[in-house]
Amino acid sequence: MAYTIGIDARKLDDFGIGTYIRNLVLHLGALDRENRYVLFVGAHSQGRMADLPDNFRLVVERSKVYSVRELLALSWKLFRLRLDLYHATHYVLPTVVPCRAVVTIHDIIHLLYPQFLPHPLAFLYAQRMIRRSLVRGDRIIADSQNTRSDLMEYFDIDGRKIRVVYPGVADRFRARLEAAELDRRLQNLGIERPYVLFVGNPKPHKNLDNVVQAFARAVKAGDVPDSLVCVGDRGATQFKIRQRAEQLGISDRLRLLGHVADEELPAIYQGARLFLYPTLYEGFGLPVVEAMASGTPVVTSDTSALKEVADGFAELVNPLDVPAMAAAIRRVLADEKRRRTLSRRGLRRAEDFRWERTAELTLEVYTRAIHSPSGGGFPWLGAGP
Repeated sequence: MAYTIGIDARKLDDFGIGTYIRNLVLHLGALDRENRYVLFVGAHSQGRMADLPDNFRLVVERSKVYSVRELLALSWKLFRLRLDLYHATHYVLPTVVPCRAVVTIHDIIHLLYPQFLPHPLAFLYAQRMIRRSLVRGDRIIADSQNTRSDLMEYFDIDGRKIRVVYPGVADRFRARLEAAELDRRLQNLGIERPYVLFVGNPKPHKNLDNVVQAFARAVKAGDVPDSLVCVGDRGATQFKIRQRAEQLGISDRLRLLGHVADEELPAIYQGARLFLYPTLYEGFGLPVVEAMASGTPVVTSDTSALKEVADGFAELVNPLDVPAMAAAIRRVLADEKRRRTLSRRGLRRAEDFRWERTAELTLEVYTRAIHSPSGGGFPWLGAGP
């Protein structure tokens, strides 16, 4: 029997959640030609999903994410479209969900680090919405065991309806570029080798200030000819980052690329001698897996989902310990054998994360939610998943 499944794809253009939505939808399209899918997209995103099969259709939703309007507008659309299931790809469910619901919760960083939020009301909003999704959702998808554990501990809930489904990594990161092509792409981007790479947005938990401090300490200790290349929109923080680099005497070693096209990322990863990602908290840590799939050795944090993903396959450090971070940078860069070992281990670990598998498991979650004997509430009090 075919079902009608709605998916919230309004954050399609985001870096993190957008990557999740794009790849999940594309691989569901390749996997499932039986069920009917309705994608709720923003007006500016319609062209991004033009090549989907005939069992997919787009519905434009103009309400802003995290707005009161979205809660009401989506409720009406869900009711009118008579969906069998709705998948909220972030933690927000509409006011009324007249069908089964699956919610993906990527992390609870807003609750663990409220000091990073722009307004105290944002904390209350996130707390209320996540709790409501845990109560109302028929099934919950978590990006990692760490996120599942965080949800269970913070909200003091039984986690039997929370299913861990790891995101994947795109195959373009696994495709090795010829040396001449790699050089050409890096030259077009204005990147000179050797370099250490950081990829991330300007949010405080990305820990870029400590990254810059650790890199400066490693440079001053000697034997580090590399520059530090940072990919990601820096926004209003760019001046502070440059100021910090100048204070530390490495302004000539810092290269802020800003946002780059997705198709350029494999070359940037593959050209780096080391990928540095000691963030404070991650629900999964997709850049780490992208670097591993690219064959680039990784130094990352020994906390949150990063330890779950990278322990035994990368150098792990305390993200608050700048001297230890600097020592790890020097240790890996000075040891070519160690870099080759980390590269091999990372490539092997990246094989565990494929979007085809993500789509298969997500479709399984949809099926279980649709056939669940409970319509929301707390299904774990009755039948298990």
